[in-house]
Amino acid sequence: MRIVMGEFVSLDGVMQAPGHPDEDTEGGFAHGGWTHPFFDPRVMGGALAEWAADTDALLFGRRTWQVMAAAWPGRAGDPFADHMNSVAKYVVSGTLGDDDLTWNNTTRIPGEQALDRIGKLRDTPGRDLVVMGSLALARTLLTEGLVDELRLMIMPVLLGGGKTIYPTDGTLRTLELVSTTVSDTGVHVCSYRPVTAA
Repeated sequence: MRIVMGEFVSLDGVMQAPGHPDEDTEGGFAHGGWTHPFFDPRVMGGALAEWAADTDALLFGRRTWQVMAAAWPGRAGDPFADHMNSVAKYVVSGTLGDDDLTWNNTTRIPGEQALDRIGKLRDTPGRDLVVMGSLALARTLLTEGLVDELRLMIMPVLLGGGKTIYPTDGTLRTLELVSTTVSDTGVHVCSYRPVTAA
């Protein structure tokens, strides 16, 4: 499977709490839900539906999984929600127990086994293993070179600080732009793939 990462991002690289005000206020972040004014159902919704069609499984960190598990089961009835609820899901966590896995088709990956287990998932036959949100996990996967495609929805807004997925280890990582389109709300929907060193 390919590990594909999908993120909403501001122009200053912030990815924290895109969905709602109380999603993640850590560090005093006060702009939760910042993506809503820019959502374009035609371009962005179309891209999300296209990406979902190639998804065999989802991979989350604990916090993002808990937010999603609280939201999606109650939205059954539209195609995207039905996909989210039925697709295989993996959550990396050192604190969740198997009894906490209330969202159907979820498998827990213990934190200390994460890189090994994710590497094995990547080596199994299949289509895309998609990481949504999960900023700490996403940063680790980028740092370790385990990301096959990075899909960004770049919003025309500056948030002035917050969490990001970008590694800060000083390593140069070159990406190739695979596709891009712009919504009527000014969002750049872009896909990038790592350039393999010759």
